[in-house]
Amino acid sequence: MAEAEQSLVNGVTNISVHGNDKSKEDGDEFAKSWGFNLPELYKLAVRFFKEKDGKALKLTYKDKLRLVAYTKQATYGKYRNDVSPEVGFLDVVGNDRSLSTNPSEWQAWQALGDMSQSTAMAEFVKQLDSLCPLFRPFTEAHSAEKQEQQRKKQEEEDRLRREAEEKERQRREEEAQKQLELQKQKQLEQEMQIRAALNQQTAVQFAQYAQQQYPNNKQQQDELIRQLQEQHYQQYMQQVYQQQLLHQQQQYQQMHQQASNTAPTQQAPASQQMAPPPTQQPGSQQSETPPQTNVNSNVTPNGPVEGTTEKKQEGEDEMPPFAAASMWTRKDIKEFKESLHKDKDSVIKIGSGETVTVRVPTHEDGTCLFWEFATDYYDIGFGVYFEWTVSPSTTVSVTVSESSDEEEFDEEQDTKNDVEQGAKKDDRPPTDEIIPVYRRDCHEEVYCGSHAYPGQGVYLLKFDNSYSLWRSKTLYYRVYYSR
Repeated sequence: MAEAEQSLVNGVTNISVHGNDKSKEDGDEFAKSWGFNLPELYKLAVRFFKEKDGKALKLTYKDKLRLVAYTKQATYGKYRNDVSPEVGFLDVVGNDRSLSTNPSEWQAWQALGDMSQSTAMAEFVKQLDSLCPLFRPFTEAHSAEKQEQQRKKQEEEDRLRREAEEKERQRREEEAQKQLELQKQKQLEQEMQIRAALNQQTAVQFAQYAQQQYPNNKQQQDELIRQLQEQHYQQYMQQVYQQQLLHQQQQYQQMHQQASNTAPTQQAPASQQMAPPPTQQPGSQQSETPPQTNVNSNVTPNGPVEGTTEKKQEGEDEMPPFAAASMWTRKDIKEFKESLHKDKDSVIKIGSGETVTVRVPTHEDGTCLFWEFATDYYDIGFGVYFEWTVSPSTTVSVTVSESSDEEEFDEEQDTKNDVEQGAKKDDRPPTDEIIPVYRRDCHEEVYCGSHAYPGQGVYLLKFDNSYSLWRSKTLYYRVYYSR
């Protein structure tokens, strides 16, 4: 709005009205010079005007009329007769109810015309500052009080933030300590399981040797047995670590060899490329992340596999070497069991004292076997073997045997070369141990593993419940191969 001037009747001082220049007063200027933005400063000015009028503030009628007109313009905007307040609206202080009867008061408000509300606020502050020297110290005192409140508020926020950060740090430290203790406890339990299995295998042999060394001295015999068991455990762990290291080296060599062989040719699709699964050393914390495999396109679940041809070269007597297996665990045991609950072929009830063997023939399109299993409530023994034979079909089969059957097989192995009893012909195909049978806490986690095909044959996944005299176990399992 263009600049305009209106002269009030009855000798009232001229009021200058500025449009765009005043309506867009820079709020930063007020904040810098006064310590408040315009709305806050205006409220503070009106408060000062009401409290000090007639006391510390002595204004003429004309000055008061001008200030009151600014307040009405700032509150209601442009003067409109249909929305104007009732009688006494110009009596800000509340002492003179007859002001509204004087036409000059109405004309003072009307004279402001289209002045914006922000401009009216700014003009009110400027007029009050010019009329009363006490207004600026008043605002400075409130500005200092405001800054002090902001400082205290900031200090309180900083204190609360530091306390929250300290609590979070302590919580993370406690969580890390708990995780470390759980890892140590789990490693200790795994070590105890391995020691128990090794001690059970060598109990008779070590006892006989100790009896020969220290006859009739039970204390020295026990001490010697403990030393032998400790040495046996350390040797076993060293051998396992060496096998794991060799397995990793072989994997790296295979990866480099495949990369060099496929470099000149077209690269295989990403869906057919499989990352090697993580290796697991006994006694170390097991990984919870399974290998990155495309199960939908590259694996076949339990059941028959069609289109396989069995070919074995004649005169192939030597068994090729194979790498160690990889094992890891997952935490989603509930989801895993629910996914297999409706598939009756994937759920097996293993009675007390029984051993279940899942026979999984190799597939001509596969290069690696994967397995996953879990149980309800109790652990179970698990091991993997490889039978060098040509299976007539590719169907996954399950056999159940009593513990006595396994013992008879061991006895036959021990006596088949006995000269006095005569040699017995053993028609069983050669079998290699991939993973020894140990008890697994598969009622707490999903146990998973993989093994690269060493050649054509049949994998034997043994689930051993022979040690349990009373409890039967419910097994959930899944096997598949990858290309």
